Amino acid sequence: YTLLRRVFFDLVGLPPSPKQIDNYMSDVSQNSYSKVVDMLLNSKRFGERWGRHWLDVARYADTAGLSNDYERSNMWRYRDYVVRSFNEDKPYDQFIVEQIAGDELWDMQDDKEKDPELLVATSFLRMGPWDPAMVLKHEARQLYLDDVVNAVGQTFLSTTMRCFKCHDHKFDPLPTKDYYRMYSAFSTTQLAERPAPFLKQENLV
Repeated sequence: YTLLRRVFFDLVGLPPSPKQIDNYMSDVSQNSYSKVVDMLLNSKRFGERWGRHWLDVARYADTAGLSNDYERSNMWRYRDYVVRSFNEDKPYDQFIVEQIAGDELWDMQDDKEKDPELLVATSFLRMGPWDPAMVLKHEARQLYLDDVVNAVGQTFLSTTMRCFKCHDHKFDPLPTKDYYRMYSAFSTTQLAERPAPFLKQENLV
């Protein structure tokens, strides 16, 4: 019983129902525990539970933060994309590429094969706090690019990037030129509202 509750909370974040407890306690087969694990891994709740950790890393929010805190009316699409990716057991390298360069992959696909999920995935690059009404346009642009570079470093390289944009690290192999190499990779990135037809629709709540 204790083991059952533990695996439920670990994998889906919810306790087992009384019926699930009874079924498990009455199952005397040698693979009874494995069947429960497989059932939980195949549950939509698995992606909701573990996708939440990724959304924390990606700094997910439905509003833009800062003083005006503008609403991001379509950001839920990225949340659902992350949940689906976990539930579909998407390869991690594919998961990374889609979030950093999904729009580039979209543009390379034939019109009949375009996957709108690729556009949604790049919402990762749009997650940081954003309030162009409070600063000059060119300054807001630099703040955005700095946030993207730092977020990519923290998320995929496990290191902050802002700390060596003005000087080389004294003890770590992190020169200033690497910050600006990363910066140049995103320097042409522009924020835009792009239509993404035929998105998967499902009740994830």
